[in-house]
Amino acid sequence: MINPVEATALHERRKAPLATPTDLRAAATRDISAAMNGILADVYAVYLKTKNFHWHMSGPHFRDYHLLLDEQAQELFALTDPIAERVRKLGGTTLRSIGHIARTQRVPDNDAEYVEPLDMLAELREDNKSLAARLREAHNVCEEHRDVATASLIEVWLDQTERRTWFLFEASRQGDSGGH
Repeated sequence: MINPVEATALHERRKAPLATPTDLRAAATRDISAAMNGILADVYAVYLKTKNFHWHMSGPHFRDYHLLLDEQAQELFALTDPIAERVRKLGGTTLRSIGHIARTQRVPDNDAEYVEPLDMLAELREDNKSLAARLREAHNVCEEHRDVATASLIEVWLDQTERRTWFLFEASRQGDSGGH
């Protein structure tokens, strides 16, 4: 059992802000953190949808699609920690739960019992295109506040997102008899 003095100290520590030192103004921390938390929620949503489709893939191209989606899911998951840590470096706070992700994400979930393989690829392609557009918006916020470090990271993430979009597009194309 905690004595009253320890309980008071614990209560005070819980109230203490996570004030990471930064030379950015409070408005920059607020705006960039909000933009990046939206990106983080969307990345988690695309990640989970990609894994869902990976787990439920079927059909004649099963192996190729299954491996493609697993590779893309790993890439998406690898983004989550750098995004969240960037928010913290700026003095912001980040997502705390699945519920927080659900309230923040802009990528729609897909809870369908069955989705055709080409529809899976098309949906993920559109989700990645939307993510690319939101990354560009977040980049603009960073430029507005002269946060070159976050903007630089976003540029790499944007390139990865465009690559995923391209691969999903190419994997879902219907070739002619000559392979084109």
